[in-house]
Amino acid sequence: MFCYLGSMPPDLSEIRRHYQEAGLSEEDVPRDPLKLLTDWLDQATAAGVYLPNSMTVATVGDQASPSLRAVILRRTDSEGLVFYTNYESRKSRDIARHSQVSCLLLWSELSRQIRVSGHAVRISARESDAYFETRERGAQVEAWASPQSEQIPDRVHLEAKFGEYEKKFAGGPIPRPPHWGGYRVSPQEIEFWQGRPNRMHDRLLYEKQANGSWLISRLAP
Repeated sequence: MFCYLGSMPPDLSEIRRHYQEAGLSEEDVPRDPLKLLTDWLDQATAAGVYLPNSMTVATVGDQASPSLRAVILRRTDSEGLVFYTNYESRKSRDIARHSQVSCLLLWSELSRQIRVSGHAVRISARESDAYFETRERGAQVEAWASPQSEQIPDRVHLEAKFGEYEKKFAGGPIPRPPHWGGYRVSPQEIEFWQGRPNRMHDRLLYEKQANGSWLISRLAP
């Protein structure tokens, strides 16, 4: 594993070169892809990558039209990847119709990316409540004020709604809106892509089996 020590900021070009030379080996990676995903996320964070937990999520609408947006991956656990959103947003409406989603984590500075395919399901209200309590107060107010993905007259209207809820909850805790919470993406496939010299990239695909284990195979670059 590449480690950065010292007071100087990390040299991303040197870190990228290290990862490109080291590559990915079927014999060396963990059997659990979520362990490797967490390791790569930790390494991107340590390298100083901006918003290392930015994740693109693709959904499918009712006309079979794909839709993309970036969200923040808030945590991973043994069951999958968790992000939070408005349950009345376009992505949530898509998920309600078609729970199959695809996600992408890209760290171009490190010549790395991870693709995830799986099903998105709502997490428990208790989990959403616990996370909502950790959000900045302004973000808590925004969750009440913004009808995400809906058309609004102008910014003045949005700011007025923010002020309305800011006043409503003044002096006390802000509860989680019932239309806001988390999703967990339970992966069925996870592909790890490591850039290598001469475009001879490493691509390892994990596929979940019926017994819960993972089958690892190599894909051509």
